[in-house]
Amino acid sequence: MSRIVVKIGSNILTDIKGGLNQKRIDAVAKDISDICGSGNEVVVVSSGAVAAGMKKLGLKEKPKEIRLKQAAAAVGQSSLMWAYEKSFGDFKKKVAQVLLTREDLSERARYLNSKNTLITLLSYGIIPIINENDTVATDEIKFGDNDRLAALVSGLIDAERLIILSDVDGLYSSDPKENPDAEIIPYVDKMTSELEAKAGGAGSAVGTGGMYSKILSAKKATAYGTRVHIISGRKKGLIASLLKGAHHGTEFRPHAKKISSRKGWIAYAVKPKGSLIIDDGAVNAVLKTGKSLLPSGIVKVEGEFDTGDAVYFVDLNGNRIAKGIVNYSSQDMERIKGRKTSEIETILGYKYSDEVVHRDNLVVLS
Repeated sequence: MSRIVVKIGSNILTDIKGGLNQKRIDAVAKDISDICGSGNEVVVVSSGAVAAGMKKLGLKEKPKEIRLKQAAAAVGQSSLMWAYEKSFGDFKKKVAQVLLTREDLSERARYLNSKNTLITLLSYGIIPIINENDTVATDEIKFGDNDRLAALVSGLIDAERLIILSDVDGLYSSDPKENPDAEIIPYVDKMTSELEAKAGGAGSAVGTGGMYSKILSAKKATAYGTRVHIISGRKKGLIASLLKGAHHGTEFRPHAKKISSRKGWIAYAVKPKGSLIIDDGAVNAVLKTGKSLLPSGIVKVEGEFDTGDAVYFVDLNGNRIAKGIVNYSSQDMERIKGRKTSEIETILGYKYSDEVVHRDNLVVLS
């Protein structure tokens, strides 16, 4: 069984006059329906609610105020789902709406519940249509985008492929709008800072992401072992063609040694609550010898967090080198930082663990 995540941006679903483009949605629904079944399960991560709401509210440009974005999302979400319901229904496919917030994926119990829900829907032959719950999730509108969500969903369901439908044909060697000689980069085996620089930054008039966010999404998804494709969402038949072995757009090849689902959750889904500044000895222990973090290596504690929260590990030069789930609160950390493991119980009156962060609960950041 092959699980595939298809991410569809606002530019693909809307027209230049604003609002949803039903013909385009019909075409995308046909392409996805063509690959469903025959061993394939498909999850769709879709933008478009805010864009659809803008049309209904009579807004000419994407609102900057959070309250207006939330209102547009609330008004537009029903239109978006009705459009998908109609289009997929024409091809005898059933869809389900799934709205997620960052907290749904950052809290372990809710993360696993989200996974179980999606897998159950897939087992019934239903295509989940996922979107961030922009109506209530302030941070998601202000900082998030569905490229990032698509990468997290890929890890959540152990997807084999993530196919990002874009308004361009792939990642170019330079900006094709400025350089007519720019060429598509067909394959990417390793993410580099130079590659990220090529992606630029700005998004569209109706969406929140640009090519840069797609690059970061690919970086996360490939770490999970997911193969990522950025292809045109305006050309019919490309998805089925990809699955038959043809090449289109830009392909990001997955890591040979993929990160585990739990460590992927720690690295990309859970929201950090603080940081631990650690000395050179602790940095070496974490990076080179694969050890847990002990209190003796902590120089400074930043932020307020409880047992079970995530924090960054930061070296003395200010570089984030790792991220992990702590066994002690920030208040306890302040008391035991720089001290030996044998002193923990004497200082606190109890001891949860010798390690501040166990190796099984931390992930090194590239």
